[in-house]
Amino acid sequence: METKRQKQVAEVIKRKFGTLLTQEGTYFYGTDAFVTVTAVKMSPDLGIAKVYLSVFNVMDKQTVILEMEENLFQIKQSFYSKIRKNLRRMPELQFYLDDTLDEMYRLNHVFHKLRNENQMGSEEVEEEN
Repeated sequence: METKRQKQVAEVIKRKFGTLLTQEGTYFYGTDAFVTVTAVKMSPDLGIAKVYLSVFNVMDKQTVILEMEENLFQIKQSFYSKIRKNLRRMPELQFYLDDTLDEMYRLNHVFHKLRNENQMGSEEVEEEN
């Protein structure tokens, strides 16, 4: 269970990192991809920040994450200059791909296909006597 401090630090990192991606993201992963921060989870000692990212407009989403990891030094420099007034100790950044929205779209497609093929069953609720 996350402590109140972990949640506070995670929220600050989420907001500041999202701003960084908006302003300077094209330098790190190119102009094609659109990357957003969906969540940040902090370790109990606040030393590691797991940043979950959603990637849009590209087919190979993992490549964008790998490009960000290759440019980690530049990302850290830019990010730490933006956050140094908010945190005393700068956490180590770890990037993870958040594919929750992709799964949602895939499941919606499956349900839509099943509904069109009348595989979902009847939608009427039968009364029991």
